[in-house]
Parts: sequence; C-alpha cells; structure tokens
Amino acid sequence: MPILFTTDGSPGHRRLALWQDIVCDVYVGLDCTSDLGSAFRGSVTHANLGQAVCSEVCSGQQRVHRTRQRISRSDADFVLVALGQDGIGGVVQDGRDTVIRPGEFAIYDTTRPYELQFDTAFRQVVFKLPRDMLQRRIGPIEVVTAITFGADSPLPKLAHDFILQLCRNAELIGDEHADRLTDQAADLLAMALSERLSTQHLPASTHRAALLYRLKAHIRARLPDPDLSLSEVARELGLSARYVNDLFSDEDTSFQRHVLSERLKQCQRDLASPALARRQVSEIAFSWGFNDLSHFGRVFRERFGVSPRQWRRSPPTR
Repeated sequence: MPILFTTDGSPGHRRLALWQDIVCDVYVGLDCTSDLGSAFRGSVTHANLGQAVCSEVCSGQQRVHRTRQRISRSDADFVLVALGQDGIGGVVQDGRDTVIRPGEFAIYDTTRPYELQFDTAFRQVVFKLPRDMLQRRIGPIEVVTAITFGADSPLPKLAHDFILQLCRNAELIGDEHADRLTDQAADLLAMALSERLSTQHLPASTHRAALLYRLKAHIRARLPDPDLSLSEVARELGLSARYVNDLFSDEDTSFQRHVLSERLKQCQRDLASPALARRQVSEIAFSWGFNDLSHFGRVFRERFGVSPRQWRRSPPTR
C-alpha cells in the first residue's frame, strides 16, 4: 500500500497535531500524546476492502486514548484488529490490558473507551471491520477485547496470517472479491476467538453464542454435501439433535431453515459474480448441496422474489 498520510515534511512543532488529525481520519476520534516533541514521526497507509479498512501504522512513542467524550460525538461502530509487526504495543479495554508483539494480535472495540500504549517505535497492521460482522458470529465482543492471540495455536496463527496478507494485497483485490474475502477474514477471526471463549469461564449465554458459531461454521464447511443432515452434524459435534435446534431457536430458526438459508445465500452470491458467469445455474445450485433443480428454483423465488436466471440478469447493485 502506498503511504497516504505522513508527518514527514511538516515542521517539528506541528507533527503531533498533524498526527492527531491523521489517526482520527483513518481510524476513529482519538487523543494522542507523545514525549518526543519535535522528534515525533509517523505514517499511515490506508486501503478500503469491501466493508473493511486495511491500514499500516508506523510511529514513535505515544499514548492513544479513545475517551467517552470522543465516543459521544461519534457513531463509529467498529472492531479494530491490531497485528504486531515491529516493536511492542499495549492495549487496555474492558478492565483488561495486554501487549501485542510481532506475530500476535489483539482486538478492541470503538464503542467503548480504550487506551493504546507504545513506549518505543512500532509498526502494526490494523484491520477495521464493522462490529456487527464479528458480533453476529460470536456474540458480545467485550469478552475478547484486550486479549493477546499468538502463534501458540493453529487458529489464531491462521487468522493472523490471512488478515495480514489480505491487508498487504488490499489494493490489488477487485471489488467483486472484496466482500467475500472480508467475510472469510471475519470467519477465521471468529473461529480463533471462539476457541479462546471455550476455555474461559463465561456466562452461559456467551457459551451458547460461541457454540452456535462453531455449529454454523461446521455447517458452512459441509454445505456442498446434499446429504448433510441434522443427526450427522449433531453426532460430529457431540451434541443431541434436540440441542442443535435449541441453539438455533436463539435466532428464531431451525437446523433445516438455517441450512436452506445459507445455501440460497451462497447461490445468490455466485449467480451475481462475474467470475462465475459461464457456469450454468444448475451447476451453481448443485455445488451448494441442492439436488433438485425445480425445488431450488421454487425456494429461490420465494426467498428473493425472482427466479435464479432473473437474479443473474439483474443489476449487481440489487
């Protein structure tokens, strides 16, 4: 990513004030302080990726505060994923504090106060995504803020590496792929967070939310299988079929309705993708677990109000 914002070239006495403006533009309303005075330097790169924003920040010693006053003047509703590259950064939020070293990451939530602490020069990649993208996958965010995730477990490492490469290549990724890749990043992040949730003593509602996410992730991986069944999924996850449907009742749905909804959503997305324009409607339907084309056409029309072929011909902004 090219450097979009930098303090270089600015008079020393103006750099911190300029930096204050830069970080507020790229992230959210923040207050920055530093003891470096005119020696302070910093730069931020920036690129949009679907609903997310990818950035890389390089700077000297500083403290960053997201205050209640700032929050009251802003409607920013994001989760920030900070991935350590060089140096060490501290995060304080929700009564916890942690440090982020190279190869590690932590998250913080822009809807509540937080503090970032950098005692020396540092470099971080920051992935900003709408809070609801993560919240609908794992439930309340406040139970996983200011917790370090490292390479000591496969899922956090996969999430770190995927998001890092995504951000490094954000400007090369076309709009037709951006939302899908952002969703995949949110999925991996949620898996890593859910794994940690499963080892903590948490309220029953949070455990249910984490278990429901793992259930959904398991189903999503099996969607192409036309023989996917409630009893099979329940057995593979060590649950009863009744409990699976009880989990889905939290969202006023059932196993069967959820599977159908997810298959239709994937077909809808693929039918709108220019990259798949040469694939037959039947190929797309069968690739997501449908085995009866007339049934697929009927349920697709019931869900979206048009036939699959009409959807494919409709404008992409539909």
